Amino acid sequence: MKNTLLTTLSLGILSLLVSCSKQRADLLIYNANIYTVDASFSMVEAMAVRDGKIIETGAAANLESHYSFLEKLDAGGKYIYPGFIDAHAHFVGYALNLLRVNLVGTTSWEQILEKLQTFSKENPTGWILGEGWDQNDWENKNYPDLTSLNQLFPDRPVLLTRIDGHAAIANQKAVSLAGITGKERIIGGEVVVSKGKPTGILIDNAVEIVNKIIPPTNDDDFRKAILKAQQNCLAVGLTTIDDCGLDAPVVEKIKQLQDLDSLRIRLYVMLSDKPDNYTYAEKNGKLITDRLTVRSFKVYGDGALGSRGACLLKDYTDRPGHLGFLLSNPAHFDSVANWCAKWGWQMNTHAIGDSGNRTILNTYARYLKKEDNLRWRIEHAQVVNPNDLNYFGQYQIIPSVQPTHATSDMYWAEKRLGNERIEHAYAYQTLLKQNGWIPLGTDFPVEDISPFKTFYAAVTRQDATGWPENGFQKKEALSREEALRGMTIWAARANFEETKKGSLEKGKWADFIILDKDLMKASPAELLQINTLSTYINGVKVHAAAQ
Repeated sequence: MKNTLLTTLSLGILSLLVSCSKQRADLLIYNANIYTVDASFSMVEAMAVRDGKIIETGAAANLESHYSFLEKLDAGGKYIYPGFIDAHAHFVGYALNLLRVNLVGTTSWEQILEKLQTFSKENPTGWILGEGWDQNDWENKNYPDLTSLNQLFPDRPVLLTRIDGHAAIANQKAVSLAGITGKERIIGGEVVVSKGKPTGILIDNAVEIVNKIIPPTNDDDFRKAILKAQQNCLAVGLTTIDDCGLDAPVVEKIKQLQDLDSLRIRLYVMLSDKPDNYTYAEKNGKLITDRLTVRSFKVYGDGALGSRGACLLKDYTDRPGHLGFLLSNPAHFDSVANWCAKWGWQMNTHAIGDSGNRTILNTYARYLKKEDNLRWRIEHAQVVNPNDLNYFGQYQIIPSVQPTHATSDMYWAEKRLGNERIEHAYAYQTLLKQNGWIPLGTDFPVEDISPFKTFYAAVTRQDATGWPENGFQKKEALSREEALRGMTIWAARANFEETKKGSLEKGKWADFIILDKDLMKASPAELLQINTLSTYINGVKVHAAAQ
């Protein structure tokens, strides 16, 4: 009996000593298929988290032998990936759109008018604002005019923005309040007129004439919209979003929500190309916190292809005599590049057409040295002349692309560009080869917020019905590994954040998602059916799918 007690006591002491020798950890995730997205694209079965960061990955038994855990999560054999990073989106714009008439997917002008009447009954005062129409989806693909809007809303201003944000239609009340006469000559924009009078159609910079007189959203509505947008983004596995173009006062509102711990999602904010924002940047410097980074400027080089505002080297095939236009004089782009080089900020410029891309690439080349790693970006890089491709690799310029643009535009892009130029459009594999990496985004709300649609478009180059059968310019498709890297580690790298996030490795934030299917092995049809079961930021669950 005495020996038995001694043995029991010894084992207890030994167990206590072993337990005390273990390091404390907060969370063990085990029984999982974890894609680390590290340099070797390795997989592990378990991951340990402490203080919001990954402290080790590997076999569950090995982790349990070294750590004592406050909580353990059995993943049930599900698939874990780094949290998705959207390298190009408009988070605040998407949020504010939740307060407006959603016109995405409308198939006719008449359907839009019906939606506006319903909205006006539910919201009887103030401006009527809508977002998301695309005349290319209508049987009659011509722009409408303001006649019907005037009849329905003679006393309420209306502004309906096209899906790409580069065109809008306003009614006479909005046109009059903005002081538009039709005689304006606008750099980088156009007030479309007929018989000397505005038709209501505004292109690119002309839209801003109306936008700037719209009353601002009150703080309570702003907060509600932002939190709803966050909920929607977390539900599809997004843990970091690049918001491409905000003004300083909006950044301050974002900071307040994050300080209150209401806004958990991480944001990489690009300031808009406006004088007040440069003053703000010079005064405050770069802002780099765990949740918010502000160290770059978003500049608009040209317009969009859908509204024929993208700047081309040769005429639009479906509109002879029209080249599109730059949204600012080349001297302005040069002045921004000079400022960014002087102050050490990242310059990220929207460029769609081959002339727009050439202008911006040449501007960058005047300030970048071959050994620089300033990570200046071209946002979209949709149509690049083959003679200009070498700029990306020579000066380490990052092409930041959105794969769903290719599959949204493929129905009509060749009509705009012709069969020769289309071969050099949406050329993601070609662009990838320039630097060996490429960040991917959605451009929501121009496109859907779903990163699964980004992944699907990148690897299949097809729409949701599987058209075209062999894929749109399939040679430019990305592999599944390339697409996943583009939505994680390469997107982090485009933000100077690859040492903090983008892969599930020791020392990085524990931002990860659990999916019900394997992105790497799911059939093309299954890719669009994948569900995010849960989303974690800093090792804390911030979203769980309804059971």
